[in-house]
Amino acid sequence: MEKYDLFAFVLMPFASDFDDIYKLGIKESATLLGFRTERVDEQIYTESILDRIYRQIDLADVIIADMTGQNPNVFYEVGYAHAKGKLCILITSNADDIPFDLKHRRCVIYGGSILSLKKNLSKDLAWAKAEVGNERKRHIKAILQPLRGELEKDRMKAVGHVDFKVDLSYESKKPSAEIYSAYFYSTEGWVIFQKEQMCASTNSDIPDFDKRHLLELPIRILNKDSWAQVKFRSTKTLARAWAGEEMKESYKLRGRSILRLITSEGNYDYELSIDVTVEEFPF
Repeated sequence: MEKYDLFAFVLMPFASDFDDIYKLGIKESATLLGFRTERVDEQIYTESILDRIYRQIDLADVIIADMTGQNPNVFYEVGYAHAKGKLCILITSNADDIPFDLKHRRCVIYGGSILSLKKNLSKDLAWAKAEVGNERKRHIKAILQPLRGELEKDRMKAVGHVDFKVDLSYESKKPSAEIYSAYFYSTEGWVIFQKEQMCASTNSDIPDFDKRHLLELPIRILNKDSWAQVKFRSTKTLARAWAGEEMKESYKLRGRSILRLITSEGNYDYELSIDVTVEEFPF
């Protein structure tokens, strides 16, 4: 029997229409990358099916969820997985089946083509495998706290501000690797501030991002059970009246970013999921 170091749990409808998608598109791709891949209907268990699904989500390294047809059970289970902070890869035959609130997350649109699914899912699974490997090696955890958005608007332009707080925690017995520097990656147009001072930036060295911004760290080494918080504000002009852009009362901002820690043991990347509304405050 083959031994797998990683576990990918698959959420999808159990209809026969999905059998080839699962066996040829998902399972073959994941197995080649070293994942033990299962659906709940392949397992033997004595508890209720929902309790089993919860437990498998908790145990899984990666969740793969087929959102095709907007199956309510799959949607509910994906919500649980996101709440547990799991790495989730969403797939669908039809892009319209991905809710707007989830479009900023990793999605594979395969359009009914198993070849397309295998090609694109393999890329995301390779990323997920590397991310799980990094998570197992590193003891520094980075958790993004709920974002706060604020809109500054006059007759000429609307400027959005988003306040970030990232908690760094440490669990190992020996002191952490020394953290030399930290970078926040963004798309074009964002300016980053700390303590009301603009952070230095340069072109990104990671695909899909335009800029990387140098952050000031509150601490260089973390000891067991220690904690620190990185705070910064991101600012961007969202609309310009003279350019004919709509001046809204609020703006919904969704996407993803990367926080990179440069340490004495190597670089650690943490993907940050961004979902925040910026609006004017009445004071």
